[in-house]
Amino acid sequence: MYKKKLMIFIFMKKIILISLFFSVIHMAQQNNTTNNRPNNLSITEQLAYSTIRIEVSNEKDSGVGTGFFFRFLEKDSLNVPAIVTNKHVVHGMTKGAFLFSTINDDGTPNNKVHIPITFENFDKMWIMHPDTNVDLAIMPIQPLLNEAVKKGLKPFFISLDKNLVPSDEQLNDLSAVEDILMVGYPIGLWDAINNYPLYRNGITSSHPANDYNGKSEFIIDAACFPGSSGSPVFLANIGNYVDKKGGTNIATRFYLLGILYAGPQYTATGDIIVIDVPTKKDTIVASNIPTNLGYVIKSKRLLDFDSVLEKLINGK
Repeated sequence: MYKKKLMIFIFMKKIILISLFFSVIHMAQQNNTTNNRPNNLSITEQLAYSTIRIEVSNEKDSGVGTGFFFRFLEKDSLNVPAIVTNKHVVHGMTKGAFLFSTINDDGTPNNKVHIPITFENFDKMWIMHPDTNVDLAIMPIQPLLNEAVKKGLKPFFISLDKNLVPSDEQLNDLSAVEDILMVGYPIGLWDAINNYPLYRNGITSSHPANDYNGKSEFIIDAACFPGSSGSPVFLANIGNYVDKKGGTNIATRFYLLGILYAGPQYTATGDIIVIDVPTKKDTIVASNIPTNLGYVIKSKRLLDFDSVLEKLINGK
């Protein structure tokens, strides 16, 4: 499958990961080898390198989810790089794997040479969102990147950051129905040769400024299949867009609106239930009918992790 296969085996529990994370927190700089934004990549091409396929398994089950890169605790040139996904993707999963693309000497991504990274005690490596009702988890990856550098490997990825998180004012400027773009691995599908995710589009089904049923989330009308758990959901108006007042703007409007985590299912008995978007196709019983709707956690909930990381760093 791969032109060159390089393996890193990381065997550590969460406490070891965090201790290593403490030791390098002040070294986690945005650098050209692991976190650049090449000028020759379009916005949508960059999104492919902001996501990562997450393969998970335990003794009884296995599946695929979606993660994406995000920079936390940004201050000047310092940050904490991490992978974001849903709690339910990694919960109870003892083994996990990522696949990174690599970087060419000219700074462009190399889609043919990949770095597989395999983990034991996978579910112990994640920091869960402090609100039990928010299905988000993060894994700080600076220790992983340090290990890669020691082995002479050059992983390539592009991190999203808080500048892409829309403010309340920006959300209120949106219309109830906006085009959305979702990037991930629906039913586990991907371009394995090029380590490339798939793009799906749709529209907002509830206003992104509103808290749907009182929760910090909104609904999208899109095909939300198993494997899409953890997929970032973007407002991606590239080149032009129509604003709330109906005016046409010749400009790009681009936000990270949120993270897909669940969807309503219509049962054979006529009931409507909400279930987490599963990591495998056969998790959903055949009598449950997908509605092509997805529940999306608002991206501002990502910012809650900054205080969690600060407390960990300060030993609180």
